[in-house]
Amino acid sequence: MEFLFIGLAVGAVVAYFVFARFNKEKSKSKTNEQSLVIMDKIKSVCKFITVEGDFSEIYHYENLKEKYLSLLLGKKKAIVLVNAKAHVGFDLSKIKMSSENEKRVIILTNFPQPELLTVETDFKYYDKREGWANPFTTSDLTDINRDAKSYIVDKIPQSGLMDQARKEALDTILLMEKIVGTIGWRLDYTALTLGDKAQEKLEN
Repeated sequence: MEFLFIGLAVGAVVAYFVFARFNKEKSKSKTNEQSLVIMDKIKSVCKFITVEGDFSEIYHYENLKEKYLSLLLGKKKAIVLVNAKAHVGFDLSKIKMSSENEKRVIILTNFPQPELLTVETDFKYYDKREGWANPFTTSDLTDINRDAKSYIVDKIPQSGLMDQARKEALDTILLMEKIVGTIGWRLDYTALTLGDKAQEKLEN
């Protein structure tokens, strides 16, 4: 009878340690899974638009590729009014993150630079002149639209949109912090250099 109680006691102790170990491994696995879900959730936002800018430019087109042929057949000219809407923001798939699972912390170590995400354009043709034997072709119009769009894109870096987007970087990080906080984790972005004004805002 005495051996029976000893056996039950030993069995209970072994069962406790087995259960505790299993529960710890299960909890660790769940924590690892949580951190991966959080990071995937942030990256799934992908391209995050923070700044929008409107452009209206006049683009002058003249066909000079075939100079001598144009003299013979007549020049092609056009004035194009280009209205464009540019979206600048961040590609969140480029961020670098790691996790400290025991502390339930996501560490943000790299934040991407702002970039042009999309440009929506609308073209209106004015004073379109064709040579008597040198009409506009579909290929010509495609080239004009492409070049006119490129003309707008070249002006975006000088427009101040990129600088404005950089100022919005902190708001984007704070949004990420809220996403992380929804399941009880914390975002650590102290490794980032956000500039004096942003750093001052962080500390206040």
